[in-house]
Amino acid sequence: MDMNKDMNKSFVLKNEERNPQWRKIDATGQVLGRLCTQIADALRGKDRPTYTPHTDSGDYIVVTNCEKIVLTGNKWDGKIYVHHTGWRSGYKERTAKQVLAKDPRNLIIHGVKGMLPKNKLNRQVIKKLKVYVGDAHPHKAQLQD
Repeated sequence: MDMNKDMNKSFVLKNEERNPQWRKIDATGQVLGRLCTQIADALRGKDRPTYTPHTDSGDYIVVTNCEKIVLTGNKWDGKIYVHHTGWRSGYKERTAKQVLAKDPRNLIIHGVKGMLPKNKLNRQVIKKLKVYVGDAHPHKAQLQD
């Protein structure tokens, strides 16, 4: 009878019990969308058995070599990034190639941000994503490589 009582309890990760790790991901030759889904799941903690939706249970992610990301098909010219400045006639369009030329980090940040849920927790989660051009990054002390 005692066993049934234990089976009826669900696990909820408390904020004090979480233990975030640091992970390094090399973006060289990886497809943008597939990499962003892996990063978004790791940031939220969905790849762990202790995942709790209302708690930030994910890891810190350091992405290097973001300028060597790969897009399939004709997306370098066909994928359009749109924003509005807020001013009259402030509609701006930029292709993926132009975004890569200006700041390659924005491709990954924009992709991951779009895959996170639209709530207060996503603002906290996106801060754990660190994206760098090239192989150098200032987080050598946190990584357990």
